[in-house]
Amino acid sequence: MTAAHRPTLDLSMVQKIRKAAVLTALLSLVGLALVTQSIGGVDGEWHEHVEAAGFAAIILAIVGRAWCSLYIGGRKKSEIVDRGPYSISRNPLYVFSYIGAFGIGAQSGSVTIGLGFVLAAMAVFYLTVRREEAFLEREFGAVYTAYTARTPRFWPRFSLWRDEEQLTIRPALFVTTIRDGLMFLAAIPVFELIDAGQAAHWLHVVARLP
Repeated sequence: MTAAHRPTLDLSMVQKIRKAAVLTALLSLVGLALVTQSIGGVDGEWHEHVEAAGFAAIILAIVGRAWCSLYIGGRKKSEIVDRGPYSISRNPLYVFSYIGAFGIGAQSGSVTIGLGFVLAAMAVFYLTVRREEAFLEREFGAVYTAYTARTPRFWPRFSLWRDEEQLTIRPALFVTTIRDGLMFLAAIPVFELIDAGQAAHWLHVVARLP
């Protein structure tokens, strides 16, 4: 099948696939958290410190994703955005999502579970990013190729920083990003319930993790 006749995968479909895969991974890892516990128990200092670090990571992820949306909101399909956070990383939204994924898992009190959430997010986002890149390369050709050549896929290269003097902001998209980011906070009551269930011995702990 030639490139001209190859079916185009719309970015909206990619995003739906990504969300479904993320949900599946999250549920699997929450299931793991149900039968494991952090070293020192649910009231130990290690558990409390990891939870606090995770909460800070979640806040950073919410703020960072909102910041990125100011630059990219509604523009991804129409142009190559290469200013602000997109000047130092092609996917800063995903980078902040990795941070948020750690924060979610860290609410278990276990760094191991936190890192498991990060690895799951990286696996899911890597596959969806490859599909997005194929779409953008078809749409923008040499312009996108030049952008990929100078800008890292994920981890920022701060020496590349360039910014805009003015931004056109779409409030509805900004609010949507904030709303989606706030979903990270749902991890707190979920893992508090798990802690309570384990403390009351309603949930059987089969392993302790750092």
